[in-house]
Amino acid sequence: MTELLRAPAETKYAEELAYLAGVDDTKRPFSWRLSPKMVRIFVLGSRDKDGLDRTIAQKWYGHAALVEKAIVTLASDRGLLLIGDPGTGKSWLAELLAAAICGNSTLVVQGTAGTSEDHIKYAWNVAEVIAKGQSKSSMIPSPMMTAMIEGKLGRFEELTRCTSDVQDALISILSEKYVSIPELDTDNIVFAQPGFNMIATANSRDRGVNELSSALKRRFNYVQIPIVTNRRAEKEIVEFRVRDLLRRNQFEVEIPPALLEVLLQTFADLRAAAQGAASDDERLESALSTAEQIGVVEDAVLHGQFFGAATVEPAALAQALVGTLVRRIPEDLTVLNKFWHAVVQERAKEHGGPWDEFLAAGKQALALHE
Repeated sequence: MTELLRAPAETKYAEELAYLAGVDDTKRPFSWRLSPKMVRIFVLGSRDKDGLDRTIAQKWYGHAALVEKAIVTLASDRGLLLIGDPGTGKSWLAELLAAAICGNSTLVVQGTAGTSEDHIKYAWNVAEVIAKGQSKSSMIPSPMMTAMIEGKLGRFEELTRCTSDVQDALISILSEKYVSIPELDTDNIVFAQPGFNMIATANSRDRGVNELSSALKRRFNYVQIPIVTNRRAEKEIVEFRVRDLLRRNQFEVEIPPALLEVLLQTFADLRAAAQGAASDDERLESALSTAEQIGVVEDAVLHGQFFGAATVEPAALAQALVGTLVRRIPEDLTVLNKFWHAVVQERAKEHGGPWDEFLAAGKQALALHE
C-alpha cells in the first residue's frame, strides 16, 4: 500500500494488533478480534503486571476507568456515547476501540445539519433501479448498515449536530438491531450480526442544538471525557501527538522543555481566567483543549522548519497561539489582549527567558488583528 496521509489506527498499529491477538488467551465477546483485557492494553499501553514480553505504547491519555467502562458497554446491548468538550480525544478513543475490537475503524457516519436518514440506513443506485428495479443489489448500504451486516462497530461522529428525525432513525437500530427496507417485497429486513454495536460522539458545547430524545438516550451508555488538566499528562499528550503529526513531513524535532512549559502554563492561566469570567463576552470561544495546544505546537514547528532556523521558537509559538485562539473579532481579541498585558506580562517579569520573546511576539500578533 502506498503511504497514506493519515492511516487508520488498524493500519498504523497493525503489527501491535497482530501481536496482541497472538498472545491473547482470554475469552472474547462475540466476534471481537481481541479480548477486553487486550483492548485496554492496546489503548492505554502495557504495564509490568500484564506479563507481556514487549512494551505496548500508550495511545490515549485519560482515566483508565473511562476506557474500561467504554469497553464493557461495547460488549453489551447498549450503544456507547462519548461526550465532552472539543479536543478531548473522543474521536481518537472511538477509532482505537473500533480498530482493536473489530479491525475496522472506518465505518463512520459524520453528523452534520445535512446528514439524512439515507446516511444512516441505505440509499439506492438510481441507474440500476431504473434499469432493473429496486432490489438488494441496487441498494447502497450506509457505513452503519455495513457494520450491522458484518458484525462490526459503527461510528457516529457529532451525533447532536443531526436533526431530531435523523437521530430517531437510530432507535430501531439500537433497540431491535435491524433495519427494515419497505421498498422491497421480500428479503426486506437487514439484521445485525453478533459483534455489532455503535460508538457515537457528541460535543458537550452543542447541548441544546439538537438534544437527544429520551428514547435515544436510554439506548446509550454515556462516558464523559473531561479536558485533561493534569500538567504531566497534558505534556505527554502534546509530545506524543506532535511527534506523530510531524512524521508525515519527515521532521524529527525536539520541543525545548522550557518552551513547552510556557505553552502549558499559558493554557492553564487562560482556563483559570475563563472560569473566573463573569460572562461569555469575557472568555474566549475556544475550549482551550489539549488538541488546540497540539495545533499550536505543530504550527510553530512547521514555521520554524520552513521560515526559521529549523527549531521551535517562542515568537512562532506566540503567533500560532494567537492565530488559533482569536476566532471572534473583536470579542476574542479584547479578551486575549487583556490577558496578554496582564498575565503573560507578569510571567515575563517573573521568569524572563523565553517568556520575554513570547510576550513581545504575542503583542505583535494581536496588533495585526486590530
